[in-house]
Amino acid sequence: MIAFTCLISVGMYAQNSTISPYSYFGIGDSREKGTVDNQMMGGLQLYADSIHLNLKNPASLAKLRLTAYTAGISRKEYRLKDNLEEQRTSVSNLDYLAIAFPVAKNMGASFGLQPYSSVGYNLTQVRRNSEQDSIVNIFNGEGGLNRVFVSFGYMPLKDVAIGATINYNFGTIEYARLQSVEGVQFGTFDNRESRVDGWDFNYSINYTPQIGDKHRLHTYFGANTQVNLVSKNTQRIGSLNLTNGAEVEALDVNLDANGLANGEIKIPTVFTYGLGYGEERKWFVGAEYATQAMSEFENRFIAQQNVGYQDATKIKVGGFFIPNYRALSNVFNRITYRAGLRYEETGLMIENKEINDFGINFGLGVPLGGNFSNLNLGFELGRRGTRAAGLVEESYLNINVGLSLNDRWFIKRKIN
Repeated sequence: MIAFTCLISVGMYAQNSTISPYSYFGIGDSREKGTVDNQMMGGLQLYADSIHLNLKNPASLAKLRLTAYTAGISRKEYRLKDNLEEQRTSVSNLDYLAIAFPVAKNMGASFGLQPYSSVGYNLTQVRRNSEQDSIVNIFNGEGGLNRVFVSFGYMPLKDVAIGATINYNFGTIEYARLQSVEGVQFGTFDNRESRVDGWDFNYSINYTPQIGDKHRLHTYFGANTQVNLVSKNTQRIGSLNLTNGAEVEALDVNLDANGLANGEIKIPTVFTYGLGYGEERKWFVGAEYATQAMSEFENRFIAQQNVGYQDATKIKVGGFFIPNYRALSNVFNRITYRAGLRYEETGLMIENKEINDFGINFGLGVPLGGNFSNLNLGFELGRRGTRAAGLVEESYLNINVGLSLNDRWFIKRKIN
């Protein structure tokens, strides 16, 4: 286990999709957070309407009535603190790019691209040997996984919608460690690389009966099946001159000898249960509870001491309010006001300390022109981790911008 006693040169990884020390663990930081409009309701995925694409709920495609083009970008401001120092840095990302369209009555489809996970860290561990010489370990990591997906949704019965998503995940993750000893000219390095790919599937079902004349009940169940990843691994170790960085002696490790050249990474299934209530095009409030057996996660190629996993849970609460979606003279009455919060027990245990994540979200959906397109703005204030046991506490501000453009496809032309 790395004792996060010092964080250095964080800004040098600004080109990566994350700069979190916690991206050192597992396969990096999860990036599959859904569209901006969902994120700003605490990350709720149960809600569906006829104009927005819901990346995490394929059953929602059954309600789609217009073609939706959607894209999202974000900027994340970090404040990283341990018991010795504090640093601030930031990173900007493209979060998703997708298109969805109705195929037939009560049937829709979508496809697109989004990041799945990101790795980006630069950490230093300092300790002393028996002669009281300083031993410095510098850990670097970068890369991550991307995801291409295809989704389908269908409504076989009134108020019942089902859906499925096929995800293909791929990417490369690089890990590096450099060790130096006080008074010694040469250091040692250990560079590892994993080229990863694999499939998973996401299934969901919505049941949305009408209650009375205006209101509707929203119930949801989703299962994101176990992600089965295959990794092709390489490792190079040796020594180098600390003055000029030149390799003195190096060799490629024979990973076949211990069965690590080709590995499996299995990320356990996530089950999500949701319940909500509201008036269409007026207001909505909902909650979700998700579970994941992270105690079963393992990556043998990157063994980490004093690190373990326990089962993970996530609670999300959120909703929206529209003053008057029919208003023509006052645009503020047609804005969708969203807010929510989430609390996540990630399952990651470091030095017997739980690494939990908490966030508060709020945002606006601003209509564009006289059609159904809109610009979604969102903000998230959050905190992850702890300073106990020499670890790092992350505080962050996440600013999201999403664009949803709507159009009609396959219109039958009439000729007079």
